[in-house]
Order: sequence, then structure tokens, then C-alpha cells
Amino acid sequence: MQEVRDRGNIALVKCQAARQDARRRRNRLRTNKYSSSGGGWKLLPAIIRLISVVWATFALIQAAEAQTFRLDSSPDVVMTNASSRDGLNLSGGWTWSVDPYRDGLQGFHGTAAGKGHQRFDPVDVDEATRKNPGDLYEYDMRRADKATLPGSWVSHTPELRYYQGLMWYARDFHYSPKPGKRYFLRIEAANYTARVYLNGTFAGAHEGGFTPFTIDVTGLVLEGENSIIVGVDSVRTDQSVPPPVTDWETYGGITRDIQLIEVPGTFIDEAWVRLTRDGNIAASVRINGNACAGQAVEIAVPELELTMRGTSDERGQVELRTTAPHKLAKWSPENPKLYDVVVSTAVDRLHERIGFRTIEVKDEDIVLNGKSIFLRGISMHEEELGTSPARAMSESSARALLSEIKYGLHGNFVRLAHYPHSESTLRLADEMGLLVWSEVPVYWLIDWDSGETLDTARSMIAENIHRDRNRASIILWSVANETPVSDARNRFLQTLISDVRALDDTRLITAALLTRQTEENGQTIAHIDDPLTDFLDVLAVNTYNGWYGDMPPDAVHDIKWPDDHGKLLIFSEFGAAALAGFHDPELMRKFSEEYQAEYYRQTLDMSSNITFLRGMSPWILKDFRSPRRQHPIYQRGWNRKGLLSETGRRKEAFNVLAAHYKMLEASGIAHRATTD
Repeated sequence: MQEVRDRGNIALVKCQAARQDARRRRNRLRTNKYSSSGGGWKLLPAIIRLISVVWATFALIQAAEAQTFRLDSSPDVVMTNASSRDGLNLSGGWTWSVDPYRDGLQGFHGTAAGKGHQRFDPVDVDEATRKNPGDLYEYDMRRADKATLPGSWVSHTPELRYYQGLMWYARDFHYSPKPGKRYFLRIEAANYTARVYLNGTFAGAHEGGFTPFTIDVTGLVLEGENSIIVGVDSVRTDQSVPPPVTDWETYGGITRDIQLIEVPGTFIDEAWVRLTRDGNIAASVRINGNACAGQAVEIAVPELELTMRGTSDERGQVELRTTAPHKLAKWSPENPKLYDVVVSTAVDRLHERIGFRTIEVKDEDIVLNGKSIFLRGISMHEEELGTSPARAMSESSARALLSEIKYGLHGNFVRLAHYPHSESTLRLADEMGLLVWSEVPVYWLIDWDSGETLDTARSMIAENIHRDRNRASIILWSVANETPVSDARNRFLQTLISDVRALDDTRLITAALLTRQTEENGQTIAHIDDPLTDFLDVLAVNTYNGWYGDMPPDAVHDIKWPDDHGKLLIFSEFGAAALAGFHDPELMRKFSEEYQAEYYRQTLDMSSNITFLRGMSPWILKDFRSPRRQHPIYQRGWNRKGLLSETGRRKEAFNVLAAHYKMLEASGIAHRATTD
């Protein structure tokens, strides 16, 4: 058994007061956003922008000094491996009520909603009107239509197919709270903003449709019957992340699990256990509660006979480190070994399943556990197979898609686009041995000058990293997709990059960039001249020559890609659309399977000539819903760039890519030892 003492983080202690002050300011601003409006709104963008600029400088200093466990943008409660906690799963049957004019929040002439419209009030309308027949209610959440959650409201009724607005969800549940325990409501994802009420009391709000939020409801949970009501609004503005217009289905609603969590009064909120590049097992633990300081913390990996012990500091945090045992089996696509890890205090115990591996750029390669690796991947949206998806991505639905990558395409890599996917999908990637690119929806054109937008993006980055830092499968954090270059955009993304480096220095940072093309002596040259390249560990570009524009597919393989930056490259996207079953071998029209297959052949030929290319994630695994795509024959609301149809039918291009990846795998390009 190995035992080590805890190590303090001096840099964090010095800045504790500054962080607490920044957090108070941020919380005040967010509270105002979800309550009443006033003249102070005019000053909010400037105030938030000033705070964000100051924080960006601070984050750079922190990243240089030491690994930072938390930032001011970090969630108040992380709840590592929340699904393993005691409590009550609230998924299942909920009633729903559509509210396009937000009548449940705002009444006549902008006044507060009246008693007969407050859909967050759990009143039994039938009983109330029996007692007072003159009372007027224009809602009844207890007798409204029912739906099964999680899942978008597009599945509730066909009339909601393109609905964007406010939806109310309600359900009752029975519970017996215990003395000395704390209770939290955890929603894994609600798209896009959510307001939560427990027994008629406003409990909290959240912005962002793809990351979890955890609300302390200790004292609000009653003995016996309880009522929870959630208002979910899918409408996004120019200050939202992502912006209002994207190239995928919005899927408004509660799209991931809802849970009531029961923990001790002082509990283990977060535990991050990892293998460092210098060969150590490091752990960062945070205790939450009034007695968080001075807690004896133990981390055990029984299979490795490894134990680390320490004591939490005044913030409830403890940092532990010890040499990795020689018998440690490192996680990889070929051997996705996971270890049971137990974190315990005198009153709480947390279980995790963790793989240990290292990832870095070294010797002109992406290096996993000391061996170079070529990323044989594909991109994937969080959308299940079927003709009527509702972003209800169950474990079996995710496994079906990931299996097509791992076993059908001979892949080892998946880009989870364009937002954080569910925690269950990431845990499956750990189990199955798929490397992961994880990203936040900083997509296309957002309000780069808005401090509010930056604050939202920073929160999403933090929520994503805090939830998934234990996932061995994730090797790349991405901060943006196809964003046009400007000074404001550059500052915005550099701030996000600083946050990522401060929160997690064990992974690589990238972003999906655009390119500029020139013609020189009849030769097409693709240039990556985005200034963000200076801040990324690995470059990534989206390229669609041969699909968009006038270039025919047979000219794609001649495009030249100069190595102007001395950095490695991933093709984060390339693709062409095809309607499964539409064949045109003679004319090879677009949307035919033959055109898509030839496009892949030519693009793969081009990729073989790029000496600094180290991976690819073509666009995309399966056809997905997109309101932008309305060709009446080929699309009808579907983006057809998938290698699978929406029902899972393989197109010709699937076999083209699978053969290419099988060749790379067999030839040894998948792994080759680096030299010191």
C-alpha cells in the first residue's frame, strides 16, 4: 500500500478572496437575468465584459503557475458520478403544457402572472374550483397531457415539430427526507433555459442545453407528496450559445435524466483522478458542506493495491499524488481497461470507474501512452436512430451508434458534435475504447462583444470539463466550430482556451477552423491562416471541396496543404450528402450514393498526401434532423451527409471509409513507437 500526504495549492490560496468576490458578482448578475428587469440592464454587458477581461488575464497566470481545480465559472455543485448517488430517479411520466406567449411568467401589460396563469403553482385546480367556483384558472398541470421524459417535446405531438418557446413540465413524487441529509435536484440537460420550482417555490435556473445543473433543495423537499415543475424555454438569442440558427434540430425540452439526490450534510462533491504525463497518479477532491475543512479523505484503487490519504483544506479541497504502480494497465482503444476507484470520508463514499492514460503531442505525432496514434474517426450528433428521433439517447441507442464506429468503420475516434453529449455516452466510449473529441456549442457567428455571452460560454466549458474530467476516452477539448475571424472573436476564444488550460492540463485543445484557398499555377492551395492556430495544441479544419462550390470530386485529391504552422492537423469535417437507396452511376448526380462514395475516395486520397495530418472525423455518422435542409426529394428536413441513413442503413461511402480505416489499422499506422 502506498500512502502520500496532501499538497496545498499556494496559487489558489492567494487568489481565494478574489475568486469569491468574482463569484458573488457573477451570481448577482445571473439572478437578475432570471428575475425582474431594470435600468441596470444597460450596464450589464460592460460590467460583465470587464470582469471577463480581468479573469482572462488571471486564468493565464493560473494556468502557468499550477493546475487549477476550480474557476469562478465552475458550477457550485459538480456531483461527480451523480447517477450512482442515493435518491430518486424522476424520469418517466410528466404532464406538459405549451406556453408560446410565456403567459405562465408574465401577465397582462407585462405585469406578474396572475393566480390563474401561474403554471409553476402546483395547485390542484379541480379541488380549488370546487371550493371556490368563481375562481378562474386557464391551466391545469395535473390534468394536462402526459409525456415520457427524458426526450424532446417533438415526440409529444406532431404539432410541436417546429415549436420554439416555453414549455412547462410537472410531476408529483413521494419522498421521506432524512434529518441531517442534503437534497439536490439534478437535471442532466434541459434545452435551452430552465426554471425549476419545488412545491411552488422557485429553486433555481440554468442556461445551456447540453450540460448538467444541480440545485440545492434541502429544506424544500417535504415529507410525503411533493410537486416539481420545470419551465423549459428553447428560444435562443444572439447572445446565446449556440446562436438561434444552426444546422441541427433544436430539440427543446428535458432531454436527459432528472434525479433527486440524497447525500450527507458534508459530502464528496467532486473527485478527479488521473495519470499525469510524468508517471504519477494524481487526485483532486472537493468536499462540500459546512464541515468541509479538516476532512480525512481516502482514495483507493483496490485492483492496484493503491491508497492515497490526505486532509481537506479550508476550502474543502485536497490534492494527492503518488507514483503510478508498475502493474498499472493503461487505457487505450485496444485495451480499454477501467479501474474501480473509491473515494471516501468518515461520512461519505463515492464510486467511479476510471481509465488511466496519457495524451500529448510529441515528436511530430499525437502520442497516447508513449505511442503515436492516427485518429480514425467520424463525427456524430446526439440523435438516436429512427425516423422520429427526440434526442432521447438511451444507453442502448448510444451503444448502437458507437458500435458502428468501433466495429463497422474500424474506427478508434469520435467527434461528439457540436455540444457536450450525455455522460452515459462518454462512459460507453470509456468502456468500448473510443477516443473522443468533446466540444461546446460556440458555433458559427455569436455575439463576440457580449460579456453575457462570454460568461455563458465559460460556464459551459467549466460544466463540461468538471463533469467529464474522469473520462479516459476524452483526449481533445474543442472551443469552437467554424467561427469567422475577428479581433473580438479571437479575444473571446483565447479566454475559453485559457479556462480549459487552467481546468485541465492533461488533454489537448483544438477548434474546428475554416480555410482560405488560392490558385497558384493551376494548383489549389488550402491555407490555414486563422490567428487562433497559435493557441491550439492540434489544428483542425472543416473542408468541403467537391461538395460545396464548383470543384468536381476528381480534382479534390490534388489540393495542396502547406505546413505553415509546424503543428499537427485533424480533418474535423469533410463530407457529401446522399439519399440512401438513390443511385446514379452514369451521371453521378449529387445526393446519389455513387457521388458520395467517389467524394470520399478522392478526399481520402488527398489526405494521404498531407504529411502532418494525424486524424480525421468526417461529417457524419448518420443522417440527422436539420430544419435548414428542405429539398422535397432528397432531404425533407434531414441533413443527408451521414454514412448511415436515419434508420441505420449503410451507404456506399460507409464501406469506402471502413476499407480505408481497416487498411490503416492493418498497416500499423494506427500505432508506432516514438523515439526519444
